Amino acid sequence: MIVGAGHAGLAMSRCLAERSIDHVLLERGEIAHTWRTERWDSLRLLTPNWQSRLPGFRYDGDDPDGYRTMPEVIDFLGNYAKAIAAPVRTHTTVTSVRSDGAGYVVRTDHGEWRCRTVVLASGACNIARLPDLAVRVPPSVAMLTAQSYRNPAQVADGGVMVVGASSSGTQIAQELQRSGRQVTLSVGEHIRAPRVYRGKDLEWWMDAAGVLDERYDEVDDIRRARRVPSLQLAGTPDRTTLDLNALVDLGVRLVGRLAGITEDAKAQFAGSLRNMCALSDLKMARLLDLIDEWARANGLDATVGPPDRLPPTRVEDNPPLGLDLTGGAIRTIIWATGYKPDYSWLELPVLDRKGHLRHDGGVAEHPGMYLMGMQFLRRRKSALIDGAGDDARDLSDHLASYLSKNQSTSKAKGTGQLPRQRRIP
Repeated sequence: MIVGAGHAGLAMSRCLAERSIDHVLLERGEIAHTWRTERWDSLRLLTPNWQSRLPGFRYDGDDPDGYRTMPEVIDFLGNYAKAIAAPVRTHTTVTSVRSDGAGYVVRTDHGEWRCRTVVLASGACNIARLPDLAVRVPPSVAMLTAQSYRNPAQVADGGVMVVGASSSGTQIAQELQRSGRQVTLSVGEHIRAPRVYRGKDLEWWMDAAGVLDERYDEVDDIRRARRVPSLQLAGTPDRTTLDLNALVDLGVRLVGRLAGITEDAKAQFAGSLRNMCALSDLKMARLLDLIDEWARANGLDATVGPPDRLPPTRVEDNPPLGLDLTGGAIRTIIWATGYKPDYSWLELPVLDRKGHLRHDGGVAEHPGMYLMGMQFLRRRKSALIDGAGDDARDLSDHLASYLSKNQSTSKAKGTGQLPRQRRIP
């Protein structure tokens, strides 16, 4: 049983089908539900079209270096599901998963299913993550998340504070500033990156140099690596770089990380803005140094543009450390502070104290349970459409071995087998 029919679940479906493993995908809405319902209108993929590679399927259009709109992403995944004849049950919400000793019982709003193994491909972005201090925002200030934001029309006239400066926060801040609203961007940890470097998309370099293929068991601190914010990239038709300097040029005002909100609704910002930006510039430089080294080692220096660096991030001498949220300067706060998965329906002791599934590269601690589509699951690219294929191949191999071993053990014990995956009447 695969829970979720996004790119990760569909990639696993294709790999299981190649191994003649009977399976079903359960999807709470339509295929690509999250892309349909939880993304803002103008969003484009951050990865170029050529990088949309799934097992047995890839982009075949005439704009390989472009970036898909949300309707195009939905069509791409829908076409993939048709091409692989994925056995998807749409509009079927999983309400619980429990063990019955020999496998799993999956309860849905359309009945129960029994299966030997379960693949959790329900996504990493189910619930918008809000800091605890959000409860102190006064009622006069409207609040949205990057998950619920759609376009400037739903935002009241007046000032907006966007909290979070990774890819979602910077794109939303740019769109709202261009709409005529004064945007204040609260900047925490982030990673600056050029859209195009030495004449090629940054994703091309990271793909070619093997950065995206780095494995989870090759890094010193995988927990830390899985928490690294997304690159400040935007998939615009003109392939421009969207960083804090570009936002400042538009008139966006930068403040430090939102550190607190007092009882009288005064927002307090950390005084580390300059240090945060300097650290981000340093991380960018390290990545570009690695790319330059790879280009030299592989004889590309003569065929691409020369190495260059973006100017340092500009920070005003004395950025504000506080802001009165009751004075009318801020009418709306948009939280671009990340997401977390929702496993509230798992009736199994598999979650840590923060609600994350305990696993080793996608192999859950509970036998026969697997995970797909999460940040740095098995490779740095795991959360990308392009990363689902390799992870699905690895995990479907493990799953097939598990089924074979489980079947052999059952026969040896004379206990028989769990029936083929079936719906319980």
